[in-house]
Parts: sequence; C-alpha cells; structure tokens
Amino acid sequence: MTAGAIAAAVAAGERTARSVAEDYLDRIAADDSEIGAFNLVLVDEALAAADRVDAAVARGEPPGPLCGVPVALKDNLCTRGIPTTCSSRMLEGWRPPYNATVVERLRAAGAVVVGKTNLDEFAMGSSTENSAFGPTRNPHDTSRVPGGSSGGSAASVAAGFSALALGSDTGGSIRQPAALCGVVGMKPTYGRVSRYGLVAFASSLDQIGPFAATVADAAACYEAIAGHDPLDSTSIDQPLEPIEDALAEGVEGLRVGVLAELCGGAPPEAPAGNGAPADVSRGVEGVAGDVLSRVRDAAETLERAGAEVRTVSVPSAVLGLSAYYLIAPAEASSNLARYDGVRYGLRVDAANAAEMNVNTRTAGFGAEVKRRIMLGTYALSAGYYDAFYGKALRVRTLMLEEFAAVYNDVDVLLCPTAPTTAFELGAKTADPLLMYLNDVCTIPSNLTGHPAISVPFGRGDDGLPVGVQIMGPALSERLIFRVAAALERTATGEGSAP
Repeated sequence: MTAGAIAAAVAAGERTARSVAEDYLDRIAADDSEIGAFNLVLVDEALAAADRVDAAVARGEPPGPLCGVPVALKDNLCTRGIPTTCSSRMLEGWRPPYNATVVERLRAAGAVVVGKTNLDEFAMGSSTENSAFGPTRNPHDTSRVPGGSSGGSAASVAAGFSALALGSDTGGSIRQPAALCGVVGMKPTYGRVSRYGLVAFASSLDQIGPFAATVADAAACYEAIAGHDPLDSTSIDQPLEPIEDALAEGVEGLRVGVLAELCGGAPPEAPAGNGAPADVSRGVEGVAGDVLSRVRDAAETLERAGAEVRTVSVPSAVLGLSAYYLIAPAEASSNLARYDGVRYGLRVDAANAAEMNVNTRTAGFGAEVKRRIMLGTYALSAGYYDAFYGKALRVRTLMLEEFAAVYNDVDVLLCPTAPTTAFELGAKTADPLLMYLNDVCTIPSNLTGHPAISVPFGRGDDGLPVGVQIMGPALSERLIFRVAAALERTATGEGSAP
C-alpha cells in the first residue's frame, strides 16, 4: 500500500495503525539482517505511537495527513531519549534531550516512526559503506550499494520496511540513493524544511527531505515537514504552496531544459524544442550511456505530454564537484570540532586534555570523516583560504548567476540523478575521487540551494533502477512535483517504465 492508502484506511477505520505497524515491523525483523537498513528498530515505541493514533481516531479527532504511516528516520536526526549515532563511534551512548523539528511534525501528522536508518558516517559518503554499523545493501541486488549517504532510508522504502523515510541531502545524499534504489527522493529549497535537530555536516548545504515509493507520497511527506521554524535561523518565513492539487495538472506548455553539462557535454539525443542544441565543449565525466538513454526517454515523454523541450547550457555546472569538495569539508571541519571527548559522546582518556582530545578523535572518527576534516582544515588555513575556500565561494556565486539566467528561459531542468546504476560493494572504496564522482549531477542544486527531485525512470543495461532528476529554481517545489508526477504517470514501455 502507498502511504496515502495507509493513511486513508487508518483514518476510515478500515485498518488500525497498530496492525500496519506490526506488518512493517515483521518485515524488518524478517529481512533487514540481509539489507542492513536500520541502526535501531523502535518496536515498543512504534507500537505505542500506533496505539495513540488508533485512540485518536476512535475519539473522532482529526487523524493527520500521515495517519498511521510507518516512517524511518536517518540516524542523524535527533530523537529525544533515543540514540542518535550518525553511524559513528563518536556519538556512542548519546541520547539527545530534544527532537528534531521534522520529527515533531511527522508525529503531529500522525506518522509512526519505526526506526533509525544507517548512513555514511556523519553523512559523508555516496554508498553507505562508511558506517560504524557496517554497510547497507541495495534491496534490488544485495551485492550492490544503495547509494549514500542516506542509503538506509532509501533501502528502507525500497525494501518495504517503511512507507516513507527522511534523509538529509548535502551533495545529493537523498537523490542519489533514491535513484540507485528505485524510489522517489526529493531535496527541498534550502530553508524550506527546518534543520533544527539535524546533526550538522555542512550547514550552508544540508537540507532534509523525503523518500517515498510514489511522487504523491513524497509530496505528502514534504508538506508535513516543510514550513517556517523559528528555531532555525535559516528557515524561510513564507507560506507553503499546496502540492497535491498540482500533481494532476500535467506539463503542457512548460519549458523543460535538458542540462547538457550534466549529460556528458552533449545533448542526450533529446528533442531540441524551440531552441537549438547548446554548443557545449565539455561536460561532467562518467555518465553512462544507459543512464543518458533514460534521460532521453524522459525528455521525449515530457514532450509527448505537451512540454517544450530544449537543450540548455550552464557552463559552471562542471565546476560544482570541485567547489563542493572545498566548501563542504571546510564547514565539516568547523562543525565537527565540537566532538572533543569533553561534552558528550565518546571519550578516550589520556594523561592530559590535549592527548585525550587527539585519542578520542582518532578512535571516534572513521577514515572518510578524517579525510574531509583534514581537507577542510587545509582549505581554511592561513595562506590557503583565498586560493581554495575563497575561490570555491566565487564559483558558487557564479553558479547561482548562471542557473538564475537559464531559469529565465526554461521552467525546469532535466538531467541524470546519478551517473551510473548501483555499483558493487567495495568497488570504489579505495579511490575517494571515483566515489565523489557519484554526486556530480546532484551537487549543483545544493550549491545553489534550489529544489530537485529524483524519479525512477526505467532500468539500466544491468536491470537496475535509473533515476532522472528534475531541478527547479528556488521555491519551485510545486512545479518540480508536478513534472515528476507527469513522468511517473506517463512513463510506459520497456525503455522508460519506472
């Protein structure tokens, strides 16, 4: 059942929230030992929450839009009195004294939290292999990765362990695993969803968003968690546009731009529409031919549905990966300085405070986190700040300007979500740069702060899911959900069926 169907059935008294929760918990108990989606399954808490939902329905109280819907939370979202680990030894034994705002909003909407999901440590990775709890496996092929860093959340929805899940997206950590696991994953506009209670990785890039099996379910989850929050100083104080009524509107008359730089530097044989193909001399590397074929199929699908499709160019998009891997590690270096063995989490004792700090951080952080802390500290150091971090910020400004210009000509952009389908476990762990390239198509939306959504759209030559990405300007969530729904609704045939 979809999340929407579950909520309707529980609200109508056709099912109890407890029976729904029991079904999902049974699935987790039976199959998660193979997948590894969860760090912690909240059996007692989930059943108690389901009973509260059933009692509210029995009293005739408004049940909430996610009434009885099982939801999984990425384990970097604070849950009061419940361990929040970020899949790191560093937060060993820590139980937050408060809930993240999104957790409070999910519960207010009637959702039932079934557990905390695995992730790359402190959300740093693209495969969910950098975890103190071990890797998560892709439900479509357990020899493959689910993507990252929100791989546990993506796998939870793909495996049917939860109807919805939340992840965080700093450089593609919702959309990339959604593509690899064949589910819908959406990153909202920066500031549209409160970051209060999200353990920070890179504060100017982090954003929380939903995973779901369908576009409508993702939209319902987004509407439940979005909106202004005075506890987050970056939260946008502006009313939300309703999403549900836009999903059936179609795309007739919309202008869709196929983003050439994220399609290998050349149009993926998509219709040129009213504009000539862009003259692009270079693009990002490593986008597979079968993935580009699905982008082509998606472009043709949208054109058949009445959209005007053309190829467009944003030259600075090719610089996104380089800029990101200076900005994000720099912010991580600052944010992770708080883990010092003094205030909370792991502490490895030593003869003095300085040695204790070194020993704690050495034992507590994994290799990838250490790599990014060192890279970020170097980029911020005296003598290198302007050459590295300052230059990356200038690239970010250039990207904002160029994306703003292209959105004067088109309404949304279309491109791959991930450059390939799911790769084998261990295939890229020895080469950090090869791993970083998995986020090459998703990073631009984080640097600009714009919303984007990944929609399953067919399969690659290996039979594994492919996701296509729809990007829009700031606060265009209603529009990108509308286009995503059209793709989901009209994708038919062997080449493009999701």
